[in-house]
Order: sequence, then C-alpha cells, then structure tokens
Amino acid sequence: MTLPINAYFKGKIIPYSEAKIGILTHGFNYGTAVFAGIRAYWNAEHQQLYLFRPLDHYQRFLNSAKLLQMDLGETPQSLTQITIDLLRRDGYKQDIYIRPIAYKADETIGVRLHNLHDEFAIAALPFERYIQNDTSAHVTFSSWRRVDDNMIPARGKISGAYVNSAFIKTDAVLSGYDEALVLTQDGHVSEGSAMNVFIVKDGVLITPPVTDNILEGIIRRSVIELAQTELKLSVVERSIDRTEVYLCDELFLTGSAAQIVAITQIDHRPIGKGKMGEITAQLRLLFDDAIRARLPGYTKWNTAVYDKI
Repeated sequence: MTLPINAYFKGKIIPYSEAKIGILTHGFNYGTAVFAGIRAYWNAEHQQLYLFRPLDHYQRFLNSAKLLQMDLGETPQSLTQITIDLLRRDGYKQDIYIRPIAYKADETIGVRLHNLHDEFAIAALPFERYIQNDTSAHVTFSSWRRVDDNMIPARGKISGAYVNSAFIKTDAVLSGYDEALVLTQDGHVSEGSAMNVFIVKDGVLITPPVTDNILEGIIRRSVIELAQTELKLSVVERSIDRTEVYLCDELFLTGSAAQIVAITQIDHRPIGKGKMGEITAQLRLLFDDAIRARLPGYTKWNTAVYDKI
C-alpha cells in the first residue's frame, strides 16, 4: 500500500513521515480514539477531484468524538477546508481515501475519558477496491456478535470497537470467504465486518434499522435516496432474520471504503440466481455517477478540491 505524502498533524500540514505519536499515547493504548473514512473521486473529464459528502462525514466524526467526551474546536466546514488544503498539497489525480482520526493524546497510564487532551490528524492516500471481488462476493455468518450500544456505541466510529470487526473479518477471510455478516445479541442481522447490509425481496429494498447496532452509514443513506428517487423502490428499515438472507433475491453491502459490494453466495448457498442482481447493478452504476459528479441533481454531494483553471 502506498503511504500518504503529507498529513495534517497538530495544527499544520507536514510530511507524513514526521507525524508521530508516543507509544504511551492514551488513544494508542486504550482505543480512546474515533475516526472517519471519506472518499475523494477523480473525474478525468472534469479534471477534478471530488470529495463525497464531506460535511456529512465530518458531522458524524464530531458526533463520534462527542461520545468520547472530545471537544476538537472544529466544525464540519472547518474540517472540510483542512482536508481540501491537504489534498491540494498532495496533488492527487486519482481516487483517494481520507482518514481523519481524533484521539486522547496524553502519554499517561489510566483508563478514563475525562481530564485528557484531545488531538486530531488527517491523512490521505490512493485507494481503489476494499473488497477485490466486489461484484460476486462470498460471505458467511460470523460466530462473533456485533458490539451492543450499551457496551461500545456502534453508531460511533470508535477505534477500540473495531477489534470486534477485526475478529469478524479475519475469521471469514481465513476460512475462504470475502466477508462476513454479523448478528446482534438477539440474533438479527446487523452489519458486515464494517459495512451496512441491504437485501432485496420481491422488489423491496430492506436494511436493518439504526437501533440494530449499526453504524449510521453515509453511503447507506445515499443508497436509500438513490433507490427511492431514481429507481422508485420501496425502502424498509426493519430487523432482518438470518434465514431471510438465505431466501432473499439480492444482497449487497455498502460503506465508504467498500462502496457497493454485490454478494452472490452466503454459507455456500446462492443468493437469488447466484449472480449480481439487477437492482444491485443499477445502484452501483447510479452510485458511481453520483460520486464522480456525473449524476444531475446530486452534485450537492460533491465538493471540488481543485480551483478551476
């Protein structure tokens, strides 16, 4: 993987190689950090790099920080501008992944959230597919359960909670699958290892509600709007039973890193006809146009990085 060129660190843009933290940093030792995953997409025809829904991502980032009693003194607008400044310094002309992270910065021992200093940093790097087999992925149901809101809030992108995702992902991949679905404590479908879940049944798009320990995904929200507005589909947010997934017509995952991943097999059972379904394919095409500022009516989602020549 190509490392970032520069990073925003302690209030300024510096070479990435100089952005360092100490090994006793609280966020590193205890997982007291939050992060975001934001994409920027290159449109060769426009000769422009477009950030996708940065204000929405940064609002969620600040909400995650609030859960850990962090006050960064920033707004979604100010964080977006910092990101634009960083990307302009880097000069990328390709698809990019941006990783903001806020963390308890004191180098100290002791588990707590209070009376600690908060810092944040941002780095960006070239990034393409998160799941290589994103048109015909094979998944399994994980033996691990999703963290519960009364354990670690799933609606926050809290670094320590992603050990749960790591268990889920690694067990699936080492067992020969591309990804896994994970259940809530009461046995309903929650997410993938770090992605939202959608099924299609009889032409209706169904996705777990925010109360089933899911991350309130920006891409999830975008897909719902595209499905309702462009494809005129009915979208239902409700709990999904495990066997509903076995019997659904289509299944796909969404996320900022993953984008839209078509699932064609789960636990050695074909989904629908065993190939990417029509609705999933249509949503993937619509989404690709939307993220690259090619879809009329959705350019509000795109923030241009470079000044027009």
